[in-house]
Formats: sequence, C-alpha cells, structure tokens
Amino acid sequence: MKTIRFTIVALIALCVSIACFADGRIIPAEQLPDAVKTFVKTHFPEASVLYAELDEGYEVRLNDGTEIDFTRKGALDNVDCKMKPVPAALVPPVVSSYVKANYPDALIVKYDKERYGCEIELSNGLEMKFNSKGQLISIDD
Repeated sequence: MKTIRFTIVALIALCVSIACFADGRIIPAEQLPDAVKTFVKTHFPEASVLYAELDEGYEVRLNDGTEIDFTRKGALDNVDCKMKPVPAALVPPVVSSYVKANYPDALIVKYDKERYGCEIELSNGLEMKFNSKGQLISIDD
C-alpha cells in the first residue's frame, strides 16, 4: 500500500514539475497560433517577430520594440508600442475620440483590454481607464 501511495505522489509531483517547466519558454514565431500571426501582419505590417514566449499566454516582441501579449487562445490582451501610437483599429473609437478631443497632442502608446473595458497610456504619461461603454472611469498621472 505504501508503494502505491509513493508512486501516486511521485507521479503527481512529476506532472506538476512538467507543467511548471512547460510555460515561460521561447518558441519560434512559426509556432504562434494563426490568429497571432495574422494580427501581427495586419496591424504591424512593417515589423517582424523578434521573439515569442509561451507563458500564461503568448508574449510577442517585435523588432520595432512593440510588445504584445495574447491569451492562450490567441486573443489580444495588451499592446505596448512604447512611444509610437497603437494602431487606431485596436482602440475603441469612443476612446480615441475622447483622447483626440481632450489631449490633441498626445498619442495612445499602450492599450490593455480589461474585463471592465480598457486601460490606455498616453505619450504624456497619463493612464486612463474606460468602461465597456467607453466612458472615462479614472485618470492617473
């Protein structure tokens, strides 16, 4: 009976350790899901994948400095373009309109999809949260 328990515990430990080491590894761009590859080609046609990592989702870094995170299913989680503008197609139009009307000299350089709506960061350092209807929730500087 002790041998069976020991074997079961050893198998569970082995499975857990394999699961832990499976995440957080660098993968070739060719192994990215089709949805991720299509997203990059569509929204960043001038850039190429510098490297990709499989962790809780897919972390993709482009050769222009852009960092994009996707869920395991290949859906966009967030994009950080550093000091370049996030492609307009990724930001809800009502959010873009708010930024243009209130901060005409600022660019949206980071976009983060959230359950409640989204969070953006502007080139002037302001961080804003919007609900799912595009209404401003908060501003952080």
